[in-house]
Order: sequence, then C-alpha cells, then structure tokens
Amino acid sequence: MSQQHIIIFDGICNFCNSSINFIIKRDHTNQFVFAPMQGPTAQKLIAHYQAENVGFDTFLLIKNDEIYYRTNAAIEIAQDLSGAWYLLKAFKIIPGPIRDYFYRLFARNRYHIFGKAAACRVPTEDLKHKFLW
Repeated sequence: MSQQHIIIFDGICNFCNSSINFIIKRDHTNQFVFAPMQGPTAQKLIAHYQAENVGFDTFLLIKNDEIYYRTNAAIEIAQDLSGAWYLLKAFKIIPGPIRDYFYRLFARNRYHIFGKAAACRVPTEDLKHKFLW
C-alpha cells in the first residue's frame, strides 16, 4: 500500500465523484486509491496526519507519507496521470494562497452547481479494490 497514493474526497459531492472517475480513467499505472472523507479509513488518516481542521470541502492526497491539500493535491495528482496532465504543474507559479482562494470559492458552491448524492458512492465490483472504507 505504501506505493499507492491515497486520495481523500467528499464522497457525496457529485463533482468530487466525477473527479475520481476522471482520475481512475487516467491512472494507467494503478497508483491511486480513494477514501471517502465520510468513512472511517479517511478519518483515521486525517487524524494520523493531523489534518482535522480541514472540512469536507478539502481534497487531500497522501503521497510518499506526505499530505497535500487543495490545489497542491490536484497538481500532484495531475503529475501522475497519463497524458499531458503533468503540464498543470505550471500552475505552481501562482502562489498557493491565490490558487486556494479560488479553490475554496469553487468548493463552497460545488453542491449548488453540481449537486450532491444522498450517500457515498458504491464502487462497481471491478473498482472495489481502489476504494478504502
């Protein structure tokens, strides 16, 4: 498991679930596993990495025993996807507080724009191995 990168996401957010589908389709080296923030595994990881102050609107990545938040998490993930997504690393020239300001603005409105599910997604049988509960 140490070689795999863990993405903690809001399991009831439709946009977040679409993002997870996007990552799965481009994760050709099978590096990523996913933990819905509402589940016990994600909560244990959040406590372990002392990230309790993050809300459900924060996307987290645990990679090589380091935790990344918000836009830093998204940029790190993009670097490991197949295709030219690694080019998103160029956004690092924008200071993190500015990137994260827009991230938070979007995150606050994501339910209104994309809606939310009544419960966390249930992965298909062929994807169950990629989810930590």
